[in-house]
Parts: sequence; structure tokens; C-alpha cells
Amino acid sequence: MPAEGASPLATISRLKSHVGEVVGLRGWVYNLRSSGKINFIILRDGTGFVQCVAALGEVDEATFARVGGLTQESSVTLTGKVREDRRAPGGYEVTLTSLDLIAPSAEYPITLKEHGPEFLLDNRHLWLRTPRQVAVMRLRSSLVKAFRDWLDDNDFILADSPILTPSSCEGTATLFSIDYYGEPAFLSQSGQMYQEATALALGKTYCFGPTFRAEKSKTRRHLMEFWMLEPEMAFCDLDEDMRVQEEMLSYAVQYLLKRHAEEFVALGRDTAALERVKPPFPRISYDDAVDILHKKGFEFTWGDDFGAPHETAVSEEFDRPVFVHRYPAAVKAFYMKPDPERPEVILGADLLAPEGYGEIIGGGQRLDDLELLERRLKEHGLPEAPYRWYLDLRRYGSVPHAGFGIGIERTLTWIAGLDHLRETIPFPRMINRIYP
Repeated sequence: MPAEGASPLATISRLKSHVGEVVGLRGWVYNLRSSGKINFIILRDGTGFVQCVAALGEVDEATFARVGGLTQESSVTLTGKVREDRRAPGGYEVTLTSLDLIAPSAEYPITLKEHGPEFLLDNRHLWLRTPRQVAVMRLRSSLVKAFRDWLDDNDFILADSPILTPSSCEGTATLFSIDYYGEPAFLSQSGQMYQEATALALGKTYCFGPTFRAEKSKTRRHLMEFWMLEPEMAFCDLDEDMRVQEEMLSYAVQYLLKRHAEEFVALGRDTAALERVKPPFPRISYDDAVDILHKKGFEFTWGDDFGAPHETAVSEEFDRPVFVHRYPAAVKAFYMKPDPERPEVILGADLLAPEGYGEIIGGGQRLDDLELLERRLKEHGLPEAPYRWYLDLRRYGSVPHAGFGIGIERTLTWIAGLDHLRETIPFPRMINRIYP
């Protein structure tokens, strides 16, 4: 609390409500420049950036000298009068009346010049302070909130899945293995299987947390550790599953558009394409997608999985996200339910984002037949013992059920219009990077 008689503390994001008032601010010096008898500070406080003006004659000489001696990222407290200025960052400016130094900053490694990605990633703990990264992190926070708000408002129950697991969900080739007191264990690739159990107890559930894939990939779409939201629904088929996906994603995109115009401007993101993200999304079969690839000159064999170029080529045909459903069973996980009318394909779908960003959601119906699930485990060379509990879900009151997983980083990369998803998580973990 400010001392009695002191100016009320404010945050930069709320200066609009303090125009004409003298307020206190606390933050860090993002930039400093001088023009003779006027010093300009760009102050950041975590909620935004604002220009503060210190003019000799309006502040005493000691304060003016103190301002002139500041270094980038020094932490300060200051007071000043707020005024509206459309030319200034954020539309407001503060005429400084006093300033106190909390702690000086040593020579800051990230200057306002251009830096290479490896240097910036080495200094990720500091890179996060820049306006672009602040904008991305704000969008990430709101994206997660929007997803969870939609799920909570539609009767889904949060039921966290474990991160340490005894079995594989997406395939044994991409597991991070650990020793669990003498027993083999793995970092979770997905919380889906556990969500199947909680959905059969609670109806509609979801989990949200980190997932891990030991994929030896250096593409702009891959991380070793990423965050995934995974809803699961009892008494649900593929069509209902896709409806839930498009409703939830559309809500989240419109939520961000309404609340984060400044962040999109900071990122240089043209939001016209995002305005079109409203249900229903187009739906095409895997067969239709293969036809598109052939018409575009791709040499593609039916039965193969899509890579990034194939997803881009298909999504280019649409002005909003598109569902591709009924993939060949051979390229999808063992737990996916075959189409009864065509067993060589599964009742599943991937949602491809437009503008070349590829798959952001994967989901579909799960196998609900015990005998067929046991057979699929054997076909995939998976031991039955770690999956006994999973088989029990089909043994005791099995029902049709479906769900999906949406990766936060891939989705945000598309929404924010970024080139690489490494900017969408505070501290990215890639095949060649675990520092800082």
C-alpha cells in the first residue's frame, strides 16, 4: 500500500482510468533516450509499456540526472501525471515528477538491435521481457482461459491425468523412459487414456498439462515438451466430437479477437482470416484429401500419413480450419475405432489450421469393443499387462465414447501468425535445447 499522502499506485494497463491524475508506477526501463533537456523512458511493468517524460525544470536536477543515468532494465518506482497521447505507446504518456532507483541493471545482453534465434533462445529468460514475447504470452494465457471457460460452461469436469505412466499412448518410439523405483515408467505422451476412465465415471471430462514426445525432429512444428488440452466424452460419436471441437475453438479465437487487439497489432498479425473462424468447419474425408494432393501434383500413395507439405496443400483449399476424417487405420493409434462400414479406416479426424499451419487437433471415437481392442494390442506388439486397467473400461459397462487433444503451442502459433512454435511457450524444449 502507498504511504499516506502518496500518489496511488497504478498499472500501465489501467492508465486509461487515471487520465489527469498523478499516479505511482513500478517497473523496469525498457528503453531510454535523451533530447537535450528532456529524457524519455519507456517503462514496462508486466501489464504494458508506457512512455514517461522527464523535463528539466519540471523535475529537480537530481531527479533529472538520476533519470539520465539509468540503464536498460534498471528497476524503478516513479510518479507522474497521466495524459492521453495517441502517438505514444499504448496511447498514454506520463509526465514524470519523481523517480527512485530500486536496482540498477548491468549491461543488458539483449539490445534493441536484431539478434539471431540461437542467441535469443540462450537468453530466453530475458527475451521474454520484449514487447513481442509479452504479447505472445498474454495471448497464450487467454487462449488457455478461453478453452477452459468453454469446457467448464459446457459441463466438462477437470480431471487431471498423471504425467508418470506405465504404458504408451501414441507409440513406443517417442517415449521418454525413466526408472520408477526399479519399475519402467514413462513421461506421458497424452492424458487421453486416463480421460477415458474419468469420462466413464463423470460423463464429460478434460485434462490440461504437459506432454512429452521424444521425436527427433527439428521442424517449426515440434517440441519435446508441450501443453495439451484433452477433453473426453462418454456416449459420443465422431460427428459430436467434431462439433465440440469447432465450437470450442471458434469461441476461443473470437475471445482473443475481442480482448487482444493490441497484442495482435504488436505481432503484426492480420486478423481478417481469424474473423472467419466460426462453425461449421468444412469436413472432407482422407480420400478427398488424397484427391486434392493428386490434383496438385503430389506423388502420394493411399494409406500413407500426411506430412507438413501435404497438410499445407490440403488446408490451402479452405479459408478456415478443415476436418480431415477417416484416415487409414494403419497410420493411427491402436485405440481408434474402425468405421463399421469400412474397417480399413477409422472414425477419427484431424483438424488442419489454414495458412499452412497444419494439424492442431487430433481425435475421434475410441474402440469400445473388448475383443477387438485386445487384438489391436497384439497387432501393435504391445504387452497386455500395462493396459489391463484400460481393457477393464471395455469389460465393465463399455459405451461409445470419443475425445480429442489440442496442442496449445501449435494452435497459438497459427492464431498469432508466428513462424515457429518455440515462441509460444515460456521455455521451449527442443531436440537440441534444454537450457535455460
